[in-house]
Amino acid sequence: MRRIGIVGGTFNPIHVGHLMLAEWALDAVDLDEVWMIPAGMPYMKATQQILPGEERLHMARLAVRDNDCFKCLDIEVRREGYTYSYETLEELRRRYPDDAFFFIVGADCLFAIEKWKAPERIFASCTLVAAVRGENTLPEMLEKKTDLEQRFCKGQEILLLSFLHMSLSSTEIRERIRRGQSVRYLVPDSVLAYIREKGFYREKSD
Repeated sequence: MRRIGIVGGTFNPIHVGHLMLAEWALDAVDLDEVWMIPAGMPYMKATQQILPGEERLHMARLAVRDNDCFKCLDIEVRREGYTYSYETLEELRRRYPDDAFFFIVGADCLFAIEKWKAPERIFASCTLVAAVRGENTLPEMLEKKTDLEQRFCKGQEILLLSFLHMSLSSTEIRERIRRGQSVRYLVPDSVLAYIREKGFYREKSD
């Protein structure tokens, strides 16, 4: 049985915070691999303008190409209609029935996941790993963890991952690019070169 971490997101663009979280979890949760899955059409961001899925997928592949433990999947980019996490996790379970999946999320998701589409199906398909980054206190996260475990997990534990406090976001990166400011060291060099080549995010469109 492989232990596979899943990091999903719009990745508009992917940045070093995503990669650091994946690397942190790889070690802390004793994972064999981490799969990055760019969202196709995330329903919670339907009113925002984001780059086409193929472009965000390409940037994610550029970002992970030097790490043998990381890979990117196009499972959501290829899917028509809105993207739902429970559908992705259930499809992965069908494709790889002998593997164990660990869904790696930020602290904010721990407090929002019960409002996602079919949260009970998410918990049935994976072990949730939530990063403790400073947005919420550890007692708050422990209380929420216990609440979610009792309501959704049926004996399975939610894992809390101690992580660096980082406020870096794709939104901030896009805004810095729009203003002509440097994002060096915030995104991998290969991703930055591609953004510059394509002229992404120069206009305030999202």
